[in-house]
Amino acid sequence: MGMLRSLNQLHGYSVHATDGDIGKVCEFYFDDIRWGIRYLVVSLGRWLPGRKVLISPTALGEPDWEKRILPVSITKAQVESSPDVDTDMPVARQHEAELHRHYGWELYWSAEALAGAPFVGPLDDPASSPPETVNKGGKPFDAHLRTTRVITGFHIEAVDGVIGHVADFIVDDACWCIRYLVVDTRSWIPGRQVLVAPEWVERVSWETSTVYLDNTRKEVKNCPEFTPSSPVNRRYEECLYDYYGRPKYWRDGLTF
Repeated sequence: MGMLRSLNQLHGYSVHATDGDIGKVCEFYFDDIRWGIRYLVVSLGRWLPGRKVLISPTALGEPDWEKRILPVSITKAQVESSPDVDTDMPVARQHEAELHRHYGWELYWSAEALAGAPFVGPLDDPASSPPETVNKGGKPFDAHLRTTRVITGFHIEAVDGVIGHVADFIVDDACWCIRYLVVDTRSWIPGRQVLVAPEWVERVSWETSTVYLDNTRKEVKNCPEFTPSSPVNRRYEECLYDYYGRPKYWRDGLTF
């Protein structure tokens, strides 16, 4: 198991190819089925101004956390010749396939990839159904694949009312799974933030910009408080899961 880290704090990390710096992390793509990070969005900055590329976490090497560097096992030439992506609209599944062929990455929605992928969310398998809609370019895409930039600010609604909004995400850097959503409750309880696990999410509505939980407002109000300046450790997680009476994702020494 890796460390739990804030995705907001990873913004601005330098991404280094095998032969030099290529740019900085500006956001992430994740899916709300398995709650896995599928791509880092990297702005190429001064090297190729105005261009952004997608990098799969499978290409990441050992990060240098002190220097804020994420090394990747690809070359600058591969990045420069990679398929263009418009991060302002949903990524077409066809584009994803082209991207994976270009780099030689395994398709994360293939049966083989899913068999070895950590299960985080409780919902249906995205590989079991075709893409649900099309983007502005008329190309089909996976409706569950969205960016952290888009979902940040979404309302968080308990079974009996709104409790706050999404402020950040806590990710496990070993598997690049989202372990928690950080909820800012300032509109309800000023100055307080709490964590909710993806398995407590019933659904995400992109139409209403809302994340629906199966918790009550009272449960969330009285749960252990999250302090952004303090790292999320196992003791805090134990308290959080015990408070809600939920099965722990690391039970029996396994992580899911």
